[in-house]
Amino acid sequence: MQSTSVPALVSRKRKRDVSNVDNEVAERTGKIPRCTVGLKHPAPFADELVPADDQPYERVNMEEAKEGTHPDRPVRVYADGIFDVFHSGHARALMQAKCLFPNTHLIVGVCSDDLTHKYKGFTVMNEDERYDAIRHCRYVDEVVRNAPWTLTPEFLAKHRIDFVAHDDIPYSSAGSDDVYKHIKEAGMFAPTQRTEGISTSDIITRIVRDYDVYVRRNLQRGYTAKELNVSFINEKKYHLQERVDKVKRKVRDVEEKSKEFVLKVEEKSIDLIQKWEEKSREFIGNFLQMFGPEGALKHMLKEGKGRMLQAISPRQSPSSSPAREERSPSPTFRLPFFNKTSPPPSPPPHHSGTRGYLVSDDDDDDDDN
Repeated sequence: MQSTSVPALVSRKRKRDVSNVDNEVAERTGKIPRCTVGLKHPAPFADELVPADDQPYERVNMEEAKEGTHPDRPVRVYADGIFDVFHSGHARALMQAKCLFPNTHLIVGVCSDDLTHKYKGFTVMNEDERYDAIRHCRYVDEVVRNAPWTLTPEFLAKHRIDFVAHDDIPYSSAGSDDVYKHIKEAGMFAPTQRTEGISTSDIITRIVRDYDVYVRRNLQRGYTAKELNVSFINEKKYHLQERVDKVKRKVRDVEEKSKEFVLKVEEKSIDLIQKWEEKSREFIGNFLQMFGPEGALKHMLKEGKGRMLQAISPRQSPSSSPAREERSPSPTFRLPFFNKTSPPPSPPPHHSGTRGYLVSDDDDDDDDN
């Protein structure tokens, strides 16, 4: 039993050490560890939850909320809005509301189509789409459908709301300069910061500004003119514009390809000219080395001429050469004016059919006599 329990303790200790190492690395590098907790289900609707009427409703003040409440009693923060064309500005506002206090339960109220069209105007998304978009935001814990335009004490008590989160800019609507004025006076208002540069109105403005572009795009994607609320004449106009734009794009592509081809030809021609110049310089240098005034051919001719003259002209005897009288006579041939006292050679033998004669000193003497 002891042998089986020890490895289990060791393995647990190792796992704990590995997690500590990961946390230390994350704190040192400022990066988020890989094993992060993610939500798997959308936020529930308020009317689908079990009511908590059996528990008394006691609000939490700001000091208690900032210090941190008991886990069983989170601070209930409420944020409402239209949330049409849900974007990052909405998500940032809800994130700020969720992070107002250490222990926060975020309730988000979404107004219905009737109230929105009455007090603000027509929406791009209907109420069901807007409800569903808010449910899938990671910071939301509970969604209130058909939220009121102006918050009443009865609504705050029903949902046990401690604070209302919204940006601090006065929101004038429904005949009031600021619909959150009574919330601020009651000390229940928790301000958030508005994200500049993005809003639903800005997105709609972009769509209206580029209306023709989006209509032509959707026509190309298969939407009918009736679905886009486009007349027959405008539909044909958009189709003609699309064809003209296609021709322009083709011409632009041909121009770009021709420019690329010209650039490639220029680069290759420059390379060829540079190589030709290098080869021509090398050829001219080799030619001058061979046929120039001081080239190798001149030296070769000079050497050949010297050799020919040396071969044609006889060699002169050196000044230190011995005299003719001191040289040894040739054993086979002697001139008549050299030494005559040498004994005559033996007569040559006679052979049949042939006769040979050898010149000797005595014969020379006889001829002279």
